[in-house]
Amino acid sequence: MAKRDDRADNVDRIQRAIDDTMANAREAEDFLAAHEDDLSQKDEQAIRAKNQRREQAIRGFREEIQDEANHQRME
Repeated sequence: MAKRDDRADNVDRIQRAIDDTMANAREAEDFLAAHEDDLSQKDEQAIRAKNQRREQAIRGFREEIQDEANHQRME
């Protein structure tokens, strides 16, 4: 017998992922501000690129939350 798709906690799980990702981005920005003079250009670019990917992930998470909200309305 197939296991029922329990989506009850999906919004909370996704929101935690958003919060964690935003916290990581802030920590990276704080690190850059504190150590920018000590970092190589390559390392600085890598951190900035990682934060751009984090922003893309956050947008994707927000779309997932909207999908979940739409799914819950249909139930």
